[in-house]
Amino acid sequence: MNAIATTRPAAPRHSVLRIYLLEARHEFLRMLRTPSFALPVLLFPALFYTLFGLVLNRADGGGAARYLLATYGVFGIMGAGLFGFGVVVAMERERGFLAYKRALPMPPGAYMFAKMAMAMLFSLLISTLLGTLAAGFGGVSLLPWQWLALLAINVVGVLPFCALGLFVGTLVGGQGAPAVLNLLYLPMAFLSGLWLPLTMLPPVFASMAPAWPPYHLSQVALRVVGMHDGSPLLVHVAVLVAVTMLFFALARRRLRRTG
Repeated sequence: MNAIATTRPAAPRHSVLRIYLLEARHEFLRMLRTPSFALPVLLFPALFYTLFGLVLNRADGGGAARYLLATYGVFGIMGAGLFGFGVVVAMERERGFLAYKRALPMPPGAYMFAKMAMAMLFSLLISTLLGTLAAGFGGVSLLPWQWLALLAINVVGVLPFCALGLFVGTLVGGQGAPAVLNLLYLPMAFLSGLWLPLTMLPPVFASMAPAWPPYHLSQVALRVVGMHDGSPLLVHVAVLVAVTMLFFALARRRLRRTG
């Protein structure tokens, strides 16, 4: 009797790209459903922009609304990058979640890609919300390419703050990470001219501003709306790229040592 060959259905093979995208989707939904992260990150920039850009400066003809659209966009995406990486990575490292992830049969870069994608998606939401407020209530009128440029700058510009947040997350525990990040977040925002133009601050602050990454990103954004300080664009881009590479490299080294 001839043996009847039986075949088993092949196990589904997910492409590497699909794994990366699924991991990013789940990370974004997880953070979106975490009120302690999503609400402050999404609402604080919009509330501050409404107060300082639209209400208190209504009589200046829209100049403040235009300026603060660029700088509060940077302020908003800073929070998404710093806290989305710093606090979450610190807590997951402390609880052994990173070790668990490493044991799973998934591409090693999927974990980091998911968090970067999450921060970029939150940056997209923040930028869209601020742009809606600026156009609808602030009288800000920009060309289509300017709106798109601001959106792209904020979405890509979150990466240096992801790197910085990740590095902090490798240094401190979950309980200490929020305090450390706030000590970086708020002073850097103020000293970079995100809340007030540097021309309104004492000269010493203006001279120190190039030391902070938010200053460089804000100058890129302000160039789009025609309100930058005249410094070379290439310098700002080079600093942001260097900061991103440096802190990602330092964080990677720390994660290899500590897990």
